[in-house]
Amino acid sequence: MEERRRVKRRDFSLYMSVLDERTGKTLGTLSDISVGGFKLESKRPLPLHLNVRLRIEHTNEISNKEHIIFTAQSIWCEVDRYEPNCYNVGFRLMEITPKDHDIFVQMFYSYGSKVNDLVRGRPDYLLN
Repeated sequence: MEERRRVKRRDFSLYMSVLDERTGKTLGTLSDISVGGFKLESKRPLPLHLNVRLRIEHTNEISNKEHIIFTAQSIWCEVDRYEPNCYNVGFRLMEITPKDHDIFVQMFYSYGSKVNDLVRGRPDYLLN
């Protein structure tokens, strides 16, 4: 598959839950991040092309806001190759306020591990 990502992604070095804003239920945890999307580790598969309103509660080191809220679209989902009871789900950011996007980008730079700062072979974090 041709690599179309314009911004590299990084492993996410902090345990941070991603919640469904509508239900308040945890969908999973961030496992890697780019400025245009992220990979979620989930206990269940999620349907493709699902637009969902999400919330990430973050530390106060980045912002005085307690959380960010945005819409993201699931663009791929696969069983984890090391943990068969876990699913990896790729999301692309669809709608986010400029202030929340600034916080998201700061999360990328603050908590994204530079050790794995490589472009991988998935078109999951495209920027429009």
